[in-house]
Parts: sequence; structure tokens; C-alpha cells
Amino acid sequence: MTDLLHEVHEQLHTPLPELPGRGETQARWRRLAGITAQNTVVGRLYEAHADAVAIGTDLGYPELVSAGELWGVWAAEPPMPVLTATRSGAGWTLSGTKPWCSGASLCSHALVTATVLPDSPGAAAQKLLFAVNLSSPGVTPVPETWHAVGMAASDSGWVSFEQVPATALGTHADYLERSGFWHGGIGVAACWYGAARAVAAPLLSRAAAPKASSLLRAHAGAAAAGLTAGWALLSSTARAVDADPHNLALAKAQAFAVRTYIDRLAAEIIDRSGRALGPGPLASDAIHAQRVADLSVYIRQCHAETDEAALPAVLAEHGLGWDQLIGDGHDTW
Repeated sequence: MTDLLHEVHEQLHTPLPELPGRGETQARWRRLAGITAQNTVVGRLYEAHADAVAIGTDLGYPELVSAGELWGVWAAEPPMPVLTATRSGAGWTLSGTKPWCSGASLCSHALVTATVLPDSPGAAAQKLLFAVNLSSPGVTPVPETWHAVGMAASDSGWVSFEQVPATALGTHADYLERSGFWHGGIGVAACWYGAARAVAAPLLSRAAAPKASSLLRAHAGAAAAGLTAGWALLSSTARAVDADPHNLALAKAQAFAVRTYIDRLAAEIIDRSGRALGPGPLASDAIHAQRVADLSVYIRQCHAETDEAALPAVLAEHGLGWDQLIGDGHDTW
């Protein structure tokens, strides 16, 4: 077992607090942030495993994940390549290639979306969510499909499937159209937050030195203010999730708002740390340099301005007012 995989399994020995919306969401996101602050890739893999547990529970399979396993969630659906599912007796088999598979050669199991091709011309294809044992014959990580320097260790390349047995858990819509999908997305933002805090650590430490320059302290103060606001946002959102866990529309809006803010916060901290400290830490501190590279790639799971545009669209679609997201509901604004 690689050192990275060993570290992930060590973290898995301590389960997360209750699933989102069950009263301990803030503690859950705090732990995700703490793990990712220690090692960004470990946090990324741990979060996906925890999400698989939550997805299984939401879809009626609470015993899906067993001790000693490491699950990925491989649900990217670009136009190409395509992974297809075919009925095989009483079950299903998967064939084709799945892109963007974090932990491609590390995970023992995965939740995977695949397309069921129509039986007749003019019929629509259907997407389903499957559970797959990755030790099955026919599962092959595709080499040279993950070239990122940041998050290199996450092993997020393509995986080839050749008539691999799989268990259908529900439709793609069952996976997407649930509050837990969006709560999980905020959990990813908690991981970004933890990684951003770790990137800021050298800047905050240097700013505390007696002879630190006013310019360095200004950058540190701005970074600290942003991190303070970021954790306040995660904490208040966690309380809102626990208070109204099944409100799908609000969960979607919350996810877009929180992920947008933490994405921009992380980018700002990367920028301020570099501007304040210069090239020294990036050139001579291997851990810091890797954290910066990892976080730069990790936050691109956020869809940037696309998500920002989606936020008011979600509110309009579901008849929600801005005060339900950004205010306290009083009409005195």
C-alpha cells in the first residue's frame, strides 16, 4: 500500500460525524477541512469516500460501503468518452471509458454513472448510477490521462471498463435531485477551505514576526479576514442545513453561494501569499509549493462564473427570495 493510500485509510479509521442535515453538519465540515489542511489529496479522496457513504444512504443502501474499502464517486458526464451499461441476465455490465476518476488506481470500489443506450430508434438514452467493485476483471486505469502537476497524486485519469459487473442503485436524476447532492458539494468547499488555510499558514506566521513589514501584514490581515468570513459562512450554512435538511431548492442555492465564495477566497489566498512572500516558499518549501499547486487544480471543480450565474437562476426557478439566502427574512432591508 502506498503512503498516500495508507494515510487515507488511517483517516477512515475515525468516521465522520453524522451525514449532512442530521445535526452535526458543522462538525462534519470541520473535520473535512482539517484533513485537507494536512494533505490536500488525502482530503480529496476522503471526501469522495464519505460522499459515497452519504449517497448510498440517501438511495436506500446504508450498508453499501464496508470497512477497509475506499470508494470513489465517478459521475462526470462530458460528451466523450462514453461509458455504457447493458443488461446482463439479472444484472448489468459496464463497457467503455470513464474520465475524471479520482483515485483511479487507488480506490477499491466506485459509484459510477453510465449511459443505457435506447433499444429502438428515436428512444432516449438513460443514465443510471452503479456500484462497481474495481477489483473485477475488465477494470483498467488508462495511463497518461492525468497530466496535472497539482493534485497529481489524486490519480484522476480515465478508467476503461470491459463488461464489468455492476449494481444499479438508481437513475442519474436520483443521484442529482436530492438535497444531499448539494450538501456534499458544500462539503467539497469545506475541503477547499482547509487547503486554503494551510496555504495561508506561512503568510500568517511571517506576519506575526516582530519586524514584519506593513505590506506583509496587510496581506496577512486580508487573508485572515477572508478565512474568518469563510468559516463563518460554512458554519452558518451548516446550521441552516441542519434546520431544513430536505429543502432541495435552498440547498442548491446555498451550494452555489458557498462554493463561489470559497473558490474565490482560495484563489485570493494563493495570490496574496505569493505577492507577500515572493518566490521563496514556492521554490524552497516543497510542502507549500505542492499545496499551492494542488489547491489551484482542486478549486477548478467549481465552475466559476457559470455557477455564479446559476445562483440567481435557481432562486428564480424555485420562487425563492434573496433574503432567504443572504438575509434574515425581515422586510427592513
